[in-house]
Amino acid sequence: MNRTYYKLTFFSLSAALILMGCGSTALVSTPVENIDSIPLKVSELTEAQEKNWGHLDLVQDTIPGMSVDKAYDEIIKNKKGKTVVVAVLDSGMDLNHEDLKNVLWTNTDEIPNNGKDDDGNGYVDDIHGYNFLGDAYNEQLEYVRMLRLNIGDAADRAKARLLLDEEYPKALQNKQQYEQIFQVVKASDKTVKEELGKETYTKEDLLSIQPKTPQMEQSVAVLTQMFTYGDSIAEVLAELEEGITYFTDQVNYNLNKDFDGRAPVGDNGYDIADVPYGNGNPKNQVVTESHGTHVAGIIAAQRNNGIGINGVANNVELMSIRAVPNGDEYDKDIAMGIRYAVDNGASIINCSFGKAFSPEAQWVYDAIKYAESKDVLIVHAAGNDGEDLDDPENPNYPNDHRFGNSEYVSNVITVGALTSSYGSDMVATFSNYGHANVDVFAPGDKIYSTMPSNDYEFQGGTSMAAPAVAGVAALIRSFYPNLTAPQVKSIIMQSGLKTKTSVILAGDQSNAAAFDKISKSGKMVNAYNALILANNISKGKTTLESNSK
Repeated sequence: MNRTYYKLTFFSLSAALILMGCGSTALVSTPVENIDSIPLKVSELTEAQEKNWGHLDLVQDTIPGMSVDKAYDEIIKNKKGKTVVVAVLDSGMDLNHEDLKNVLWTNTDEIPNNGKDDDGNGYVDDIHGYNFLGDAYNEQLEYVRMLRLNIGDAADRAKARLLLDEEYPKALQNKQQYEQIFQVVKASDKTVKEELGKETYTKEDLLSIQPKTPQMEQSVAVLTQMFTYGDSIAEVLAELEEGITYFTDQVNYNLNKDFDGRAPVGDNGYDIADVPYGNGNPKNQVVTESHGTHVAGIIAAQRNNGIGINGVANNVELMSIRAVPNGDEYDKDIAMGIRYAVDNGASIINCSFGKAFSPEAQWVYDAIKYAESKDVLIVHAAGNDGEDLDDPENPNYPNDHRFGNSEYVSNVITVGALTSSYGSDMVATFSNYGHANVDVFAPGDKIYSTMPSNDYEFQGGTSMAAPAVAGVAALIRSFYPNLTAPQVKSIIMQSGLKTKTSVILAGDQSNAAAFDKISKSGKMVNAYNALILANNISKGKTTLESNSK
């Protein structure tokens, strides 16, 4: 489960409480010889910059975005490209969202809701994609399922037992602490509102209070601390409620050994031959199932329609494939989802998920190999554990190396996450990294995008960095359709911006490395550069370097 980044921040009030906290350049038109000389941005981002920072330009804005706006202004302009189908292999997507409904892939050979497989592709009523989860939503983590079903090898099950014994009590404790904090903050908020005589108040209003009772003194102290975690107490309370939901789900579903989330689907999730299953409605089941919608908007929310946001890519049709539950995905569903996307015309598949145990990984490896044979690019999130993926103790599935010394396919690009702060803090604290096993970095922290029910929200994670890269890949495949998936991968890797700046990893000040040493390319993705290089490769003006395997 590579969901939106979730982090705990520890602080102290009168008792221990917790609160939820996700070199030289390559080719450019006017070459910038050394981006290490770019000054650090010291001013706060404006509201417009916060909502669009991933599209901004490092040189012009001192923000490590992907130069998407610059690419449209100076390169794409009014050019017409080829339509590209991008599959969002994820949770359900809000198919009725105002910023997505006009950019959906539609299977025109299928008649809606007639209960028949009109086009003979093996899937009934798959108008905008397919739902491999049926009516299921909540699910265990893979290692918990392995223990419940007694599957996987003995060594992995032994690791799983130790992990569950450690993680379940921790989740239960966190749930209880979040609930306690919520009650303390809510009560303090009520006390202060009554004192001030207003429903909303600022930090300045709060600090103007002269406490006359111990209760008021405590309330002011608590809320003053809370203002360091949000712009308003309402925002903090909302985040605390999200934390309660997160840990409640862990206790009740993800880490609950007795829970069976697969029952509503009706198949054997560990039998690849048990088909067909699922249904043709890949829409989100509930409002809280928002991950796929957020990812989809980053890729291709309808551009310049006067509402919401602009996705990275135009000329995109989004194919929704519901295969990632509120827990760990099944290898079977991911393998089937990849094959569905390939067979139904996707040329890019975004995979913003991942897990540490994968008992049927070979099914997914075979599907990725199949995608390679059909020239389909797979963009995969690196994961949100703040770990070095080159360390064999940090397994991450799926991958393109099968934990060997070389890549077995050439069509997978793995993406780490950047923040909006160029300099030592530009690698997101949650982002995994690895000189061999992460290919590039892209904007992934506090990304504003589409949410169910025509809403928009900030979320963070490598889950948000991957679709940013999928959008860049879609631009390349739209305007230079003669380029292959491996070429697109190489172009994205080789055209990025490179810096030798020392960056902090996993939020640990003692763990720092040169940015150009924490991924295979050593670069941050740049759409502007990528389109220039794609043009030169497409026209035979230059050649690509070999991506070392």
